[in-house]
Amino acid sequence: MTERPAGDSIPDEEWEKFLRDSESGAVGDAPKEPSARARIVAERLRQQDARGETPAGWRAGPTWEEMNGRKVRRRRVWTAVGVVAAVAVVAVALKPSLLPGDPFGTGGPDVAASPLPAETAAPTDAPAEAPPQTPTLDAPFAGSPALRWADGEAGIVLPKARAVGGASKERVEQALRLTRKLVVGANLDPKVLRGERPTAALGVLDPKQPNLVDHLKAGLRSPSKKRDPLQMFSRFDPDEVRLVGDVVKTRGRVTFKKGAYNGVAVHADYTFVYPVVRTDGSTEVTRTIVRRVLDVELSDPAHYDATPGRLAVLKHDQEVGNSSCDVYDGYLHPEFSRTESTGPSPTGPTTDPYDRSKGLDEDGSADCGTVSRV
Repeated sequence: MTERPAGDSIPDEEWEKFLRDSESGAVGDAPKEPSARARIVAERLRQQDARGETPAGWRAGPTWEEMNGRKVRRRRVWTAVGVVAAVAVVAVALKPSLLPGDPFGTGGPDVAASPLPAETAAPTDAPAEAPPQTPTLDAPFAGSPALRWADGEAGIVLPKARAVGGASKERVEQALRLTRKLVVGANLDPKVLRGERPTAALGVLDPKQPNLVDHLKAGLRSPSKKRDPLQMFSRFDPDEVRLVGDVVKTRGRVTFKKGAYNGVAVHADYTFVYPVVRTDGSTEVTRTIVRRVLDVELSDPAHYDATPGRLAVLKHDQEVGNSSCDVYDGYLHPEFSRTESTGPSPTGPTTDPYDRSKGLDEDGSADCGTVSRV
């Protein structure tokens, strides 16, 4: 029987496969010892895994059960797996040169990465695996593809306005500006993220839209499963967590077309990445990822019972990665790898929260599931 070299770092699975192939006469190469640089990366990842620093969960928040007479999907997934992360470890160990930036820590925890150009169409695939790094207070986006995304409002890039249908260029510009104000006010306003009232976002919505504004305000006053403000707003409990730094990473796009109500219809699809730390003195950083898809219209008040300069929400959907399921107190609750989860066991599918190539309506699962990375 072939003896295993003493002190080697070949994975057990590769060595056992080699022994099986040798005994069966199969032709193949013996497992190769990784290079010194690969061993450094593999050891660092092994230590992270031993500390339990694995990806946290993905939660798809509920939508309104009824909106303007149309049934709206409810989607929810939650917990964590490290399968995709393990695949990345193998790739890094075999070829560390694939890693961009400074994977071995010689240039600091967050090496500058060239920013991505603005998104103008749906990507064809999920973003590639980022260098496997642990986020820190100084580098909260380390190990995340969002490192190359735009910072906050800079990621809300509006298309050039033009007349569409019976709406003038000026009306289109107004619809785009209002949509941007809604997206920013609901997902990027620092006060709102600290759990305060989303006054600016509410001020954009048409009070004449049946049930919408009253529904949201009731949810802010007394959150519940049926009236959850997280349906529209990103909010964290200030007694539980705080944002790390003042940057939220943003990626997405806005399009417009002729509206169904003699106005301008705007479609917004954005993903936000929030780095957070607990307020109990811990320095462990995790991230919550929220994707929101929104269809709104600036209707023509000359033909419809609409408030001038206010938006009607026609449809909205959202997925929230790394927030405990079945908690309806109006706040996102990020999960940390060093804290034991008290939530339910996952039963839904595994999801990549950074994958913007798929529409949110392509998976109708309402079960708590898993995410591949945070």
